[in-house]
Amino acid sequence: MKQLDTNQEALIAPIDQDAMLAHAQKWSAINTGTANLEGLAEMAATLADAFSDLPGDVKLLDPAPVTAIGADGSEFEKPHGQHLTLSVRPGAQRRLLFTGHMDTVFPKDSAFQDQKWLDEETLNGPGLADMKGGIAVFLHALKAIEESGAGQQIGYDVLINSDEETGSLASAPLIEAMAQGKYAALTYEPSALPDGTLAHARGGSGNYSLTITGKSAHAGRNPQDGRNAIVAAAALVLGLKDLQTEDCPINPAKIEGGAANNVVPDHAVLRFNIRPKSPDAAAAFESALAALVRDTQQAHEVSIHQHGGISRPPKPVDRKAQRLFDLVRDCGASLGQEIGWQSTGGVCDGNNIASCGVPVVDTMGVRGGAIHSADEFMIVPSLKERAALSALVIHRLASGEEL
Repeated sequence: MKQLDTNQEALIAPIDQDAMLAHAQKWSAINTGTANLEGLAEMAATLADAFSDLPGDVKLLDPAPVTAIGADGSEFEKPHGQHLTLSVRPGAQRRLLFTGHMDTVFPKDSAFQDQKWLDEETLNGPGLADMKGGIAVFLHALKAIEESGAGQQIGYDVLINSDEETGSLASAPLIEAMAQGKYAALTYEPSALPDGTLAHARGGSGNYSLTITGKSAHAGRNPQDGRNAIVAAAALVLGLKDLQTEDCPINPAKIEGGAANNVVPDHAVLRFNIRPKSPDAAAAFESALAALVRDTQQAHEVSIHQHGGISRPPKPVDRKAQRLFDLVRDCGASLGQEIGWQSTGGVCDGNNIASCGVPVVDTMGVRGGAIHSADEFMIVPSLKERAALSALVIHRLASGEEL
C-alpha cells in the first residue's frame, strides 16, 4: 500500500466531518421530491450559499422544456426546478466535472420526512445517501483542494441538477454541454453497496409511451366497424416481449384507456421501459420497435404515436474510464479503504456523461443503503472517508496523473 506523502496528509487533515454532517442533515430536512418546485427552490438557494465558498460564480439555470403524455393521450409540459452550476478556472488546460442531484424520490406529501439515528454511526433520513450526503462529500473535497492550493493546476465545473430521479430530461442538454472538453468526471451517487463498492459498467434505460388511436363503434350492433385500440395495445405488448433479448430486457408497465363495455375502445396509451446493456442493443431495439409499430398499425388499422426514447445510454467502461477506476482504487488503498466495483443495471447521470466520451466514476458518494425507501440510511463516518478519497483523486489528477 502506497503511503500518503506530507502534502496529501495536509490536504485531507482539515476535512471536517461534523460540518459535513450538518450540511447533509440540513439539506435532508428540505423536501425535494422532483415535482416539489417550492422545495427545490429552497434547496437550490441553500446550495448556492454553500457552494459560494468555492471560487467562481454560482448560477441557477432554468430547466430545458420536457413534455409527457397524459392518460388521454395529450402531450403536456412538465415543470422542473432550476439547476445549480459553478465554473472555476474555465481557462485551465485540464478541467474536471463534478455532478450531483438535489431531487429525491420522496414527494411533498411523503410520510418520510424526518431523520432518525439507528445507531451511533447510522442515520436514517430522506435523501441522506441519495444524494445529499454525496453533495456534502464533493463540496468539502473541493474546499480541501482549494485551501491546499492544489486546485490552481486544474479547472472544474459543478452541476447539481433537479431532475435526476426522473431521468434528467430537463438537464440532459446541460450535462452534455458541461461534459464537453472535460478530462474526467466524478458523480456522487451513493456507493453500490454499503461497503463502498463502486458501480462499474451500467446498462442504459429508455421510457416510452405509445398512444394508439382506433375507431369507436357499438360492441353489439356494428363491432366490425370499430378499430379496437386496447387490442392493438395488447398486440404491442406481446410484440415487445418477443423483441426482448438478454441484452435488452423490456418491461411493459401500463395500459391506459378503454371505454364502456358496450363500446369498441378507440384510445389507449401503452407505457414501457427498456434496459439495453450495450449501444448495439439499444440501436437494434429502436429499429425493431419502428417495425413493430408499423406492422401493428397495418394489422389493426390504427394510428400509433411514439413519445419518449432512450434517455440514459448504456455506459461501457473503456480504457480511460478503467484507468480512472484504478486511480480511485489506488487512492483508497493509500487511505486504508478497500475499493472494489461491480457492474449494475441501474442508471444515473454517469450514463449521460460517459456517452460524451468522458471517463467517469459515478458512485463517489457516501456509503449507505435502502435508497428510494423509508429505510434509506447513511453511514456517517463515510462522509469524511469519501471526501478524503475524492480530495486525493482530485489531487492526483491535478498533479498530472494520466488516464
